[in-house]
Amino acid sequence: MSENPDPEVVDLASKIFDLARRGEAGTLAAYVDAGAPANLTNDKGDSLVMLAAYHGHASAVEALLARGADPNAANDRGQTPLAGAVFKGEDAVIRALLAGGADPEAGTPSAVDTARMFGRTELLALFGTR
Repeated sequence: MSENPDPEVVDLASKIFDLARRGEAGTLAAYVDAGAPANLTNDKGDSLVMLAAYHGHASAVEALLARGADPNAANDRGQTPLAGAVFKGEDAVIRALLAGGADPEAGTPSAVDTARMFGRTELLALFGTR
C-alpha cells in the first residue's frame, strides 16, 4: 500500500531544492536550521549539496556542509557533488567541498576520473593524485 505524499510537503521540498539551485545560502540554511534535512534528496537522488555544487554556489555548499550535509552523497547515477563541480569547472565549489571532507575518489565517475577526462592536471594535484 503506497501513500500519496502530502502536496504541501512536496511543494516545500521543491522550494528547498530551488533554493539550492539558486544558491540562496541564507534562506537554505534557515530551512535546515528549522528542521529540513540537510541531506534531503530529490527523485533522482540529487542532494541539496549536489544541486548547489552543480550550479556553482560555494556559499550554499558551505552552509549545508556546516549543517551536517554529506559531501560525498552520490545521486542515483553514482555521481558525487565533487565530480559534478569538476565537470562544471566550479573551482570555488571544489575547494568548499574538499574543505568539507569530500573524497575525490568517491562516485562513478569520481572527481579524479572527471579531472583526468578534462585534462585538469591542477585539480589532480589538488586531489593529491596524478
